[in-house]
Amino acid sequence: MAQLKERVLASFLQGYPVLAEAKNYRGKWSYDFGVVLRGFQEEYRQTGKREYFDYIQQTMDYFIQEDGGIKNYRFEAMNIDYVNNGKLLFLLYEKTGQEKYKLALDQLFAQLEAMPRTPEGGFWHKKIYPEQMWLDGLYMGAPFYAEYLVRFKGGAGLEDVVRQFELCFEHARDPQTGLLYHAWDSARKQPWADPETGCSPHFWGRSMGWYVMALVDVIELLPVGDYRQRLAKILLAVMDALFKVQDPVTKVWYQVLDEGTRHGNYLEASGSSMIVYGLAKGLVLGVFTEEWQARLEESYTGLVEEFVLLGNDPGVHLIHNCEVAGLGGADQRDGSFVYYVSEPIVTNDFKGLGAFLQAVIMMEQVERKALHV
Repeated sequence: MAQLKERVLASFLQGYPVLAEAKNYRGKWSYDFGVVLRGFQEEYRQTGKREYFDYIQQTMDYFIQEDGGIKNYRFEAMNIDYVNNGKLLFLLYEKTGQEKYKLALDQLFAQLEAMPRTPEGGFWHKKIYPEQMWLDGLYMGAPFYAEYLVRFKGGAGLEDVVRQFELCFEHARDPQTGLLYHAWDSARKQPWADPETGCSPHFWGRSMGWYVMALVDVIELLPVGDYRQRLAKILLAVMDALFKVQDPVTKVWYQVLDEGTRHGNYLEASGSSMIVYGLAKGLVLGVFTEEWQARLEESYTGLVEEFVLLGNDPGVHLIHNCEVAGLGGADQRDGSFVYYVSEPIVTNDFKGLGAFLQAVIMMEQVERKALHV
């Protein structure tokens, strides 16, 4: 496990020496970077190795200007994806004291304060997606929101963070399977929305992966008590539903979770990595009992055997990642089964490889906890 982790870290350091200029990104303020760098942040916290901190700082400094402005960021877009990379700025501000990082943090928090909301108070996913909550958005915004409140507001306002998860659980959850649909339109106006429930038509693996990652990352930040208990209850219910649709042979998850071996469906790496991370971190945090350990170990083994290819050292490649999936927009994405299985399948997508890195690092922590180290 440790050797694989080191190879994944080295694959980024050597393969993407300037992460912000990686192919297909070219300086875009893309949330993908945050997924990768959260793994580097955790490893830095575990080891104190300066090269991991420097990699984070180099990437963020590509975007963060001396006045706190963020290159290629648009406040007025009200895009919750834009908040994700801000999670790395807490560490940078803590370790360097540089005011530009605090100013950038304040700007992203101001975006959350200004975000349009559904009538019940849920953040829209983007200004161009009115009245819609997507599961993806919980990962993009909620952990940042919680950490800012804890660090700079004395924890005031955490009820609103918890409420974001509860709204999705209440409105996007299917009572039959316990799974959550990719998105919910509170206005029930979108072509993809069910006219009665407002939900999109299918359960997309990575969207539920985003949701469970967000849950554990926020639970970690919360004080022991009611808020933790409310989110832990949701996490347990969601994980139970996910294991009911886990592939019984490979022990990983499908692109469209409940459609199994339906023609065109496939086992998908990014969502599977996120689910493994969520379970592993939930065990470290004490949300799951030791009875879940065997399930975790099977799932992690399946993740590595099904999706990891090793090339020339360091050469870690994660195959079978859905490149992107969404709803509506200019392409009028309809959320159908055919839509989800038609999006490109790629290798080493940062969302997948970044989530896999986080999963490997968290598995090591599970192992240490089991050994009481």
